[in-house]
Amino acid sequence: MKISRANAEHYLWGGDCDGWHLVKSLGLSVIHERMPAGRAEQRHYHEQSRQCFFVLSGELTMELNGERVTLAPGEAIEIPPQAPHQARNDGAGAVEFLVISQPTTRGDRVDLTASPSA
Repeated sequence: MKISRANAEHYLWGGDCDGWHLVKSLGLSVIHERMPAGRAEQRHYHEQSRQCFFVLSGELTMELNGERVTLAPGEAIEIPPQAPHQARNDGAGAVEFLVISQPTTRGDRVDLTASPSA
């Protein structure tokens, strides 16, 4: 079956950030996300899940193990299990990206209270 934002399961997170489940299974998760300018997710890590963030449009800043990396369209970053990380949009416009997780992150997230760069 063809999947797009038009027919994928949608959810809101962080108040005004969007997510669309393109693949939603225990073994694999693929989510198309949209984050407005000036937003950031809670810093966290995953016990078992390995992730890849792939930027579609805009600019995404990833904090990984205390270091910041800025990603442009067509660029990606791999997040290994147990690595503290935070996706941020420090740009002027919205950023859209894919989050590919194996296995799913459901029930595998541990939130952290402070960012080393805050």
